[in-house]
Parts: sequence; C-alpha cells; structure tokens
Amino acid sequence: MGKQMTEMLKGTLEGIVLAILAVEPAYGYDITARLREQGFTDIAEGTVYALLLRIEKRGLVDVEKMPSEKGPPRKVYALNAQGAEYLREFWGTWSFLAARIDQLQRHAENPQNEGGE
Repeated sequence: MGKQMTEMLKGTLEGIVLAILAVEPAYGYDITARLREQGFTDIAEGTVYALLLRIEKRGLVDVEKMPSEKGPPRKVYALNAQGAEYLREFWGTWSFLAARIDQLQRHAENPQNEGGE
C-alpha cells in the first residue's frame, strides 16, 4: 500500500470498522479478515486492535468476552447507540467530501468547463 493510501486510511479506518460492526458484532481477527475481503489487504492486525481499543475507550462499541475454542476468551465488539450516531455523522461527512472531491476531479480533468460540472 502506498504512503498516500496509508495516510488517507488513517482518517477513515475508524468509520470503516464501525460500518463493519453495524452489520454484525465481530472480534478483532474477524474484522481484519472482513477488511481484507473488501480489498484492504495491507492493514495489519495490530492497527485494527489499536483502533478497537480507541473506539472502546470512546464508548462507541459494547464489548463482550466470548469463550474461544483456542486460548483465552475473545472480545466481541458490537456497535452501540453512540457508535451508530458517530457512524451516521461519518457517512454524512464522507458524502460531503466525496462530492466535493469528485467535483474537483471532474474540473481538473476538464478545466475548460468553468462550472465544474
């Protein structure tokens, strides 16, 4: 993954993980696997676990320890009401930014069109 992609992901990975948890609760390794299924192949498990600790401390998820077939219990993360509100705000911000970036891209690729459309 290039440096530019890494930097952009830093600002959005939290929202991406919350979106995964909006579908169903999951534990860290499962979240990493789902990210990889979505094409985020270079995200390290350590990055995901550090992010999960941050969103847990911020109260965006509920955590339940579940027995594991191998080793200690797993922490299963579930989106709670505060996390769902944060995710709604994330999607609103994402939509705003994506529209502006798309408009800038279209204008940059076709600068003679002064209206940007």
